[in-house]
Amino acid sequence: MPDTHRFGDDTLTATVSADGAELHSIRDAAGREWLWQAGPEWPRRAPILFPIVGRLPGDTLHHAGQAHRLTQHGFARDGRFGWTSRDAASCALHLSDDAATREAFPFAFSLAVNWTVRDGTLACTVTVSNPGDSPLPFSLGAHPAFAWPLPGSASPLGHRLSFPGLEATSLSARRLTGGLLDAAESIPLMDGTLPLHPDLFAADAIVLPGFPGRRLHYAAPDGAALEMEWEGYGDLGLWSKPGAPFLCLEPWCGTAAPLGWNGDFLEKPGVSILAPGAVREFRWMVKISAP
Repeated sequence: MPDTHRFGDDTLTATVSADGAELHSIRDAAGREWLWQAGPEWPRRAPILFPIVGRLPGDTLHHAGQAHRLTQHGFARDGRFGWTSRDAASCALHLSDDAATREAFPFAFSLAVNWTVRDGTLACTVTVSNPGDSPLPFSLGAHPAFAWPLPGSASPLGHRLSFPGLEATSLSARRLTGGLLDAAESIPLMDGTLPLHPDLFAADAIVLPGFPGRRLHYAAPDGAALEMEWEGYGDLGLWSKPGAPFLCLEPWCGTAAPLGWNGDFLEKPGVSILAPGAVREFRWMVKISAP
């Protein structure tokens, strides 16, 4: 049986697993599930992506003349986190480097994940620390998959995304080839909103590097909606599989390697570098509105 913790308040409850520090459930006061519950289309729910987001060429990290096998989205999502604390409204977990992680990623790191529910808002705070004596290069991403259609909606048709505070007529996106960043694409918005339909993801994820917004609104035509905000993350990914009943809303710090790049990981485009002893914090939050 999975080692999980359930917590929340009168309006929202969440469940988190020690495996990957992964969110397993978000339920409203009526008991309706807002998070994708895994399945044949995609076996995960809300993995934490670390120390890479996306892919490296050949699933190989190069550093200091050595090659290390590091597969898509890194190893944190498959790691066994230790519990730091658990109570009625929150939980905290921790993962740090060991002999196994250093085979794939030759850097010291500490990853602390704190989940809380307060006033009907679920928040995930990830703190990346460098306990080593050399720079720590990394990327970090959230990958929660929400129900599509949203609870209470009979059909996925008519769902939409909007980006409060973002004045734009289109989104500047990149597409993926073999998991690597490829061609640029402009995705038009209609009155500031992105109508959602399966064809959007026929060419895999929509990657929005350097995304200027820090909020989004995901809504169904009948009133069900969620608000998502984030801090510290500067990129955004949107993903589903055509016809699958989920939508991933993914604040990222970093993206997949660009097609044609294959250098030292310290020089990877978009990688973050944390100095010895330094700490960096990232947070995303979601609030639901039930119909």
